[in-house]
Amino acid sequence: MHPRSNSLFHFTKSLHKLSEILKYGFWPRYCLEDIQWAGLSEEYAAFPMVCFCDIPISRISEHVDFYGSFGIGLSKEWGIKNHLNPIMYVTGRNPVHAALESLTAMVRALSDESSKQKGLRSLRYILAHTKPMSGRRIVSDALVTKDFYQESEWRFVPSDDNIKDCLLYNEYNDIERIKFLNDATKAFCQLKFSPSDVRYIFVPADSDIPVVINFLQTELEEFASDERKVLMSRVISLERIQLDL
Repeated sequence: MHPRSNSLFHFTKSLHKLSEILKYGFWPRYCLEDIQWAGLSEEYAAFPMVCFCDIPISRISEHVDFYGSFGIGLSKEWGIKNHLNPIMYVTGRNPVHAALESLTAMVRALSDESSKQKGLRSLRYILAHTKPMSGRRIVSDALVTKDFYQESEWRFVPSDDNIKDCLLYNEYNDIERIKFLNDATKAFCQLKFSPSDVRYIFVPADSDIPVVINFLQTELEEFASDERKVLMSRVISLERIQLDL
């Protein structure tokens, strides 16, 4: 069994995106998932989410190669308080898989439309936190095979009456529609944190550290000086981590 980190990590591919997270918090966006493994009539569905992992720092390089070299690590206490939850991994067509299929069939058979919609919403929320041990992931419009279990993924999936809980493929691929729906998650479901929740701020190289320090000094005026100093103390390069491991 792999050890787990006491922090929850989120990585991205650009300094700009990391800066937005530091200034505004996390913006849940709709992410298209291959749900063919679940045996449903739909092949793809998109859920609003922000993804994290709790893999140990010793394994961080394989993760950042795929997701990006700019990142942030926050305490698990913060994550639990904000309703983040680990993904449930399904090994195949086993009793857990059968139970999901059975529940879906029972909910769809309900005659009361209100009860049916509530049941489907709950099932979609469970599905948004469920993945196969390995499977297909959509990257730049291409399907790649990935060992999901190794990612030790946690997710923040907002549940709010002001947003849609699930999109099908055609709606997700409508550029104007997806922009409108993502703007709604930004307005109603942003995931905030305080400087005391931050354990790490990752950049690719030592040479990137001054840029981030300058950003923390000049662009986060809503935080007190001591809070900004705490954030500055959390900045570390992946280059340095890899040399020390």
